[in-house]
Amino acid sequence: MSPEKEEPMMILRLPGVYPPQHDTSLLADALLFEHLTARSRVLDLCTGTGALAVAASTAGAGHVVAVDISRRACANARLNGILNGTLIDSRRGDLTEAVHGEHFDLVISNPPYVPALADDLPTTGIERAWDAGKDGRALIDRIAATVHDVLVPGGTLLLLQSVLCGVDKTEAILEEHGMAVEISARKYIPFGPVMRERRTMLEARGLITTGQEIEQLVIIRATKSHPSPNSM
Repeated sequence: MSPEKEEPMMILRLPGVYPPQHDTSLLADALLFEHLTARSRVLDLCTGTGALAVAASTAGAGHVVAVDISRRACANARLNGILNGTLIDSRRGDLTEAVHGEHFDLVISNPPYVPALADDLPTTGIERAWDAGKDGRALIDRIAATVHDVLVPGGTLLLLQSVLCGVDKTEAILEEHGMAVEISARKYIPFGPVMRERRTMLEARGLITTGQEIEQLVIIRATKSHPSPNSM
């Protein structure tokens, strides 16, 4: 049986912050299948408006940390927490570096994953919300390689990405770091404005077929293993 959905959230977007899209909704739905309690600690990486952080809090998590490289996004996440009657611990920082030494029961992330013209990531502007290097993996690779450091044993990662970015590679990195991996959700969505604008480039690289207008999004669910008795 699917869990019941929570009451609709009120999410406002400040100018310059990327609005929630299909991918945000897909992750918010996935959150409802996780067992969150007042003792649960949740980390939202690349929080944007804070919609997922608020969703985790309203789903029952007792402490939610929202991280983004953008100052405006951090302010936006804090504001949306207030509007929804919940406290969001919003921090500006570079992925898991913002929570060094802390541990969480659940990490959720909807990072930038759109293949870009160059590998250099933008340092300002709303493009930071989608540009992710030529292969779209600039942030995905870093999250997959470091998330085990901030998860408790048995803790879970919910990571959203496009299949254009290589799901197998993400799974391999997570498994190399002792995570049990599965695909928990898939969804086909139409290209948005950025993908339509880059269609010719993506076709030339062989990432999409000629005339393709949809992409598949997946949620990778990875669980950190418990230490074996022999290693303790």
